[in-house]
Amino acid sequence: MMSQKYQTEQQELTEKIERLSAELESEKQTTVDAETWISLIKQYANPTELTAELLNTLIEKIVIHEATNECGVREQNIDIYYRFIGKIE
Repeated sequence: MMSQKYQTEQQELTEKIERLSAELESEKQTTVDAETWISLIKQYANPTELTAELLNTLIEKIVIHEATNECGVREQNIDIYYRFIGKIE
């Protein structure tokens, strides 16, 4: 009985270690991505014009949603996904 309890506890701890290791790796990657983003922003901090190079370096994709027309007011949402950090709300 003690042996079974010990084995169950060992299995749970092994799974917990694997899960926490995966979370740690994810956090490390997030940190690297944020540092990369910061260095890019510093490089392009005060642009004088919007160039293709600037767009390709900083922006991953732009999603343009279908326009809506409510009460005579046209509204259209645009989502910008930046490299390394994603969409900023």
